[in-house]
Amino acid sequence: MPNFLAEAQELFEYTRELRRDFHRHPELGFREVRTAKIVDQELRALGLDTSTGIAETGVVALIEGAQPGPVVLLRFDMDALPIEEETGAEYASENPGVMHACGHDGHVAIGLTAARMLHARREKLAGTIKLVFQPAEEGAGGAERMVAEGVLENPTPDYSLALHLWNEQPLGWLGITEGPIMAAAEAFSINLIGKGGHGAAPHQTVDPILAAAQIIINLQSIVSRNIPPLESAVVSVCNVHGGSATNIIPPAVKIQGTIRSFEPDIRALILKRFREIVSNSAKALNCKAKIELHDVTSAVVNNPVVARRVASIAADTLPDSTVDSTAQTMGAEDMAFMMQDIPACFCLIGSANAEKGLDFAHHHPCFDFDETAMTHGAALITATAVDLLKGK
Repeated sequence: MPNFLAEAQELFEYTRELRRDFHRHPELGFREVRTAKIVDQELRALGLDTSTGIAETGVVALIEGAQPGPVVLLRFDMDALPIEEETGAEYASENPGVMHACGHDGHVAIGLTAARMLHARREKLAGTIKLVFQPAEEGAGGAERMVAEGVLENPTPDYSLALHLWNEQPLGWLGITEGPIMAAAEAFSINLIGKGGHGAAPHQTVDPILAAAQIIINLQSIVSRNIPPLESAVVSVCNVHGGSATNIIPPAVKIQGTIRSFEPDIRALILKRFREIVSNSAKALNCKAKIELHDVTSAVVNNPVVARRVASIAADTLPDSTVDSTAQTMGAEDMAFMMQDIPACFCLIGSANAEKGLDFAHHHPCFDFDETAMTHGAALITATAVDLLKGK
């Protein structure tokens, strides 16, 4: 097997330069205009034909081997987050209030590095690599829109692969799990309608704050009293808005949060109990509840056969790394839309380095990662793609 890690290390300066440029110029979902332009330029510089403007800013290109064979889709997300950066890095964001706080800048750099490595050996490949640079992974539905606009067609992938730099684990750790690895996610919004009035005369009001308090407490019983102890789920209330003064009971309160789960039956049970608890708790306190549930994404579920194959390739490609076959996170990923009905694997690439202070959590204003992890990601996804083109 070729030494893909050595190749990725030789390209490290290229990878790092790209990553730091993307980090300086972060763009929110569906606004990745500059990022997409650079991706398009880099791919065209290799002689590849590109399709742009898919789901607003998505970019797709094909690397066609000398012989026919399978189609392997490689997905890399491009969007940043609405966070004011506090890293103090020399390559810190120059876009106020926007930051690459999840590693997607690294993912795009990995994708372009892998494109170079794969294009260089195209004459030896039997099959097609489908490179997909995706906008708006952070909850805005970028993958779903790309699928709706035909990213899984012409040609249809036989396999799908993606990765995520992972600051919850150190450099040298790899998360490659057979089955669910990232959770399904719903976003919820509850509008509680009561009757406002003076805080000194609560008997003349219908208090939505009291109802909100009861609902928040009661929602915590879903996981603790409805979900089997050996299953996993999360129901989190993340913001509450209501009221404007210390002596006024407001007419309405808004509650928002997220629901996470792995298994479809657990997900269905949570949603059933959620609706019952919210509706009945509000009714008990004479309030009306308007519930909005937004299905963000289904769970990311790795095909066991493909995951085992990726783990085997990882052992050869990154022999100094450790493969964790039990890795799971309640974080969500819309890559799930590009994995449905397609044998696929989503990998986590350890990227933290505590000694260098590069171990802040994802979505933190001080988030940054050890850039060496990008060579691991580029080597692994390239080696896996080459191996999968050898056939089933």
